[in-house]
Amino acid sequence: MREVGLKGADDEPIWRYAAAHGFLITSKDADFFQRSLVYGPPPKVIWLRVGNGPTRAIAALLRQRRDVVRRFHEDPDSALLPLSAS
Repeated sequence: MREVGLKGADDEPIWRYAAAHGFLITSKDADFFQRSLVYGPPPKVIWLRVGNGPTRAIAALLRQRRDVVRRFHEDPDSALLPLSAS
């Protein structure tokens, strides 16, 4: 987010930027989960249902589930993808 001037930004500008640029939002934040339910896509939200841990663990989870993430991204009717480590 820092690269586009949104480091530390509230949820709304992040949501608008992601929607305008075709990005998925990947977050542990329940606020994005709730926005997804209220507003729907775009943007789509990957809701990480994981505890605190290193970035490498989240990167590994996303790599392990890349086929699920790809199908989610390509499905025009999907708005939310909860992902957990288990």
